[in-house]
Amino acid sequence: MNVNDLLQRALHLEFLTAEEGVFLFENAPTADLIQVGYRLRQHHVPNDVVTWIIDRNSNTTNVCIANCKFCNFYRRPGHEESYTTSIEEYKQKIDELFEYGGDQLLLQGGHHPDLGLSFYVDLFKELKSLYPTLKLHALGPPEIAHITKLENSTHIEVLQALKEAGLDSLPGAGAEILSDRVRRLISRGKCGGQEWLDVMRAAHKINLTTSATMMFGHVETNMERMEHLVDIRQVQSEKPADAKGFIAFIPWPFQDEDTILKKLKRARNTCTGDEYVRMIAMSRIMLPNVTNIQASWLTVGKKVAQLCLHAGANDFGSIMIEENVVSAAGAAFRFTANGIQEAIREAGFQPQLRTQQYEYRDLPENIRQQELDQQKMIVD
Repeated sequence: MNVNDLLQRALHLEFLTAEEGVFLFENAPTADLIQVGYRLRQHHVPNDVVTWIIDRNSNTTNVCIANCKFCNFYRRPGHEESYTTSIEEYKQKIDELFEYGGDQLLLQGGHHPDLGLSFYVDLFKELKSLYPTLKLHALGPPEIAHITKLENSTHIEVLQALKEAGLDSLPGAGAEILSDRVRRLISRGKCGGQEWLDVMRAAHKINLTTSATMMFGHVETNMERMEHLVDIRQVQSEKPADAKGFIAFIPWPFQDEDTILKKLKRARNTCTGDEYVRMIAMSRIMLPNVTNIQASWLTVGKKVAQLCLHAGANDFGSIMIEENVVSAAGAAFRFTANGIQEAIREAGFQPQLRTQQYEYRDLPENIRQQELDQQKMIVD
């Protein structure tokens, strides 16, 4: 194999094999990967715009029986700190979300043994009746798989019922690494890699927009990372012609603070800024059929995320009014609406507020006024 030949094939949007991806990742200079990643970004999104979103990442429940070894958020059934969020609590959270100018609730939780399909159908219907303009970007393949087992149903039937109840899009949560060897070590209680992919296939069949993720830098090999990307690419290639399928891909490094994986000395987060930038570029190279790549500022910080915008990423994600799961494992970075826009401008790009469907939307009036006030203070 030859690095230059593989990079040229990538620029022609060819599907590289996992073996070829490993060769590139391990042998190509970072500068070359950045250059190709950026050129591919310009092919898919040919402008200097970097998108971002205002949403709130809230949790239905912290009760979970999956026992993931990287998660500090969950509590076992009956634990004194366990909870299920009430409607009154949702109302307070959503009211605050709207005050911040957002309209989307990223709603996820644990594998609660007693919360089946009717619970989520009733919850989604009630939230949509109270807030008709609210967008629900909710659950994820492992939760869909869990609900399907509780109901002795099928992925399609569960997803269709949730869509009719108000589900607008399905996050790519719980992908971690799709290798079952890895999943047995870090998330044995979750669905296997193939079922995760099958849930996404089902979502695409009923025209639910989805995203895909990868949490790397723990016990996986470079080959397993590339196989993960190939699997995502394959499912995307199977989607119906009128479906958006995976509208975005979001990779982030494992956060290890106080996790069981770290305490047992089985894994630590050793991902450097250079490695993360290389993975952003490799995501562009290995996923020529996915339009949007998001840089995870929450886990790598502002400066590395800014560099990723020159390596293939075209999205900066959310200001995250609330986020509990990744933060519980050590992700401590934060952005305001003004801060995220300024970070994008500092990197040489034009910030653009978006929806989950990657449609542009105008800045809410309160944020526009904040920016004008800030500009006036600078002039004065």
